[in-house]
Amino acid sequence: MGAAGSSALPHLGLPATRLPEQPRPRWLGVVVLGLAAMALGAVAFRRARRGWRKRLQRVGTVAQLWIYPVKSCKGVSVSAAECTAMGLRRGHLRDRFWLVINKEGNMVTARQEPRLVLISLTCDGDSLTLSAAYTKDLQLPIKAPTTNAVHKCRVHSLEIEGRDCGDAAAEWITSFLKTQPYRLVHFEPHMQPRRSHQIKDVFRPTEKIAYPDASPFLILSEASLADLNSRLEKKVKATNFRPNIVISGCGVYEEDSWNKLLIGDVELKRVMACSRCILTTVDPDTGIMSRKEPLETLKSYRLCDPSEKKLYGKLPLFGQYFVLENPGIIKVGDPVYQLLQ
Repeated sequence: MGAAGSSALPHLGLPATRLPEQPRPRWLGVVVLGLAAMALGAVAFRRARRGWRKRLQRVGTVAQLWIYPVKSCKGVSVSAAECTAMGLRRGHLRDRFWLVINKEGNMVTARQEPRLVLISLTCDGDSLTLSAAYTKDLQLPIKAPTTNAVHKCRVHSLEIEGRDCGDAAAEWITSFLKTQPYRLVHFEPHMQPRRSHQIKDVFRPTEKIAYPDASPFLILSEASLADLNSRLEKKVKATNFRPNIVISGCGVYEEDSWNKLLIGDVELKRVMACSRCILTTVDPDTGIMSRKEPLETLKSYRLCDPSEKKLYGKLPLFGQYFVLENPGIIKVGDPVYQLLQ
């Protein structure tokens, strides 16, 4: 008998029969509990996010982004870049993933060859281009053939591998510098990276780099650069100091006090200041090394506290080294926040 028939029984003077209740499916309870948990989780997330946002302090804006594909060579200015654990990346270009070496396998930088700063490596489609003023461009494959030799190289006394980019690249660089034979090598993802901790023990043992001096990220502010230039007769550029991220809209040397930064989804943690050497005296436009400024002026007011001499020695400090806490994309114009404790 259907539902209509059972509802008519009382009218006929017969006792109504009660249909047995259908058992509730177990999955329904699971779904209800799951939805409740999601709702509570969403509320908790919104509350946590509100608290997290309260701990953010706007400190500036991303003004410039720089990738230096070849160590000591010209930087490539980009409008956006991916922040990876081993530095900035834009397409096939990665920060300091190429290196010039001598016949012994030792790194060659603008300390020994100042005119390296005039060489650029750029990417166009499926090829790389080496270029410099008054020199014919050289096209290279993005990936060197696997038949090319893998060299044991040394960067600041630490051994690291590099795939040879071929004879044409070696001859091009050697011809441009006109001093001694050099070769160009490329760090490949499967190769063993160097560890920042082996260079400076203030870095975590997990931090990895290819050919940078010590850290995957160097941050400098426009205000600090302007302050330095106010003390110099001949002005210098940010590229004298080879930063990856230049910040505008903050106070002079404020970057010294930023412990954690948030740019979009990217979170960066400060490790130490960058101590400066004679490379900063190489003019990035001419490749001429003065051996004096801006280094001498920096020494007059940017030496470390005596308690930190073991870490920095007698070199002046300018800019800050950061490591990655959370990856993502950053763009010129992005707001920069300090994550307060």
